[in-house]
Amino acid sequence: MVKLSDIETEQKNERTKNIDILTTIEVLQLMNDEDKKVAGAVEKVLPDIAEAVDIIYEKIANGGRLIYCGCGTSGRLGILDAVECPPTFGVEPELIQGIIAGGMGAIIKAVEGAEDNFQLGVDDLCSLGFTDKDVLVGIAASGRTPYVLGAVDYANSIGAKTISLTCSKGSRLNEISDVAIVPLPGAEVITGSTRLKSGTAQKMVLNMLSTSVMIKLGKVYGNLMVDVKASNEKLFERTVSIVRSATGVDDCEAKEVLERCGYSAKTAIVMIKCNMVVDKAEKALVEADGHISRVIEAYAL
Repeated sequence: MVKLSDIETEQKNERTKNIDILTTIEVLQLMNDEDKKVAGAVEKVLPDIAEAVDIIYEKIANGGRLIYCGCGTSGRLGILDAVECPPTFGVEPELIQGIIAGGMGAIIKAVEGAEDNFQLGVDDLCSLGFTDKDVLVGIAASGRTPYVLGAVDYANSIGAKTISLTCSKGSRLNEISDVAIVPLPGAEVITGSTRLKSGTAQKMVLNMLSTSVMIKLGKVYGNLMVDVKASNEKLFERTVSIVRSATGVDDCEAKEVLERCGYSAKTAIVMIKCNMVVDKAEKALVEADGHISRVIEAYAL
């Protein structure tokens, strides 16, 4: 049995020991002061995040997938990051997925005991057809959750790359992973409530992992999400705005070109900037692995 007093994320925060008797604004100020420490903690582990990004990119570029695994808040954050990638970057839902102890029902309601099941982590990973082509990111603030340890142990056993994201030094999860990302934002405002600073740190790192990989895959041009899917009115208008911003044309021309290329912002930008027809623009993008900047460098007038 692991003693909570030995876990970094379970330490008592002396700065908040009287938080229950403070005024509302004093509580908020204290929480805000503690949250300011999170970005600094993430900054210290940027080299580890960079190593993880390069591993994930290489796996995805060679036909693999990114799988997140976690329990409770950690699992929900992984799933949140995964489900946001298709509408933002136009990738298939299968490319980045998340599993959580207790199954998808645990997203909205805690499933007691599931996180303590080592074999369940193995089973859930196997249910996805996980192979050594894929990469697993195990997320656990304490770094000791059996469900996540089981999944990472299985991934290691078949030769897959593994990455841990924890907020506790010297944890078992960090020890067994190929890359350990360990931001240390310090004791929580409410002792042991890792949905607070630890959760914020994890969210920041997950943002960096997926976004950086998508940039390397050519899903971004400048700072524009050029593979966004125009699946609703807001995203259609965003697609028009992206094409207008990238090319300097007006709304009318942007919409006209988008209609010709099936509302692909990426294709429309290449058509306008390189004076290409649809088929040629699509072919040029394939040859450039989807990177607009490479096409423009080769074909722009």
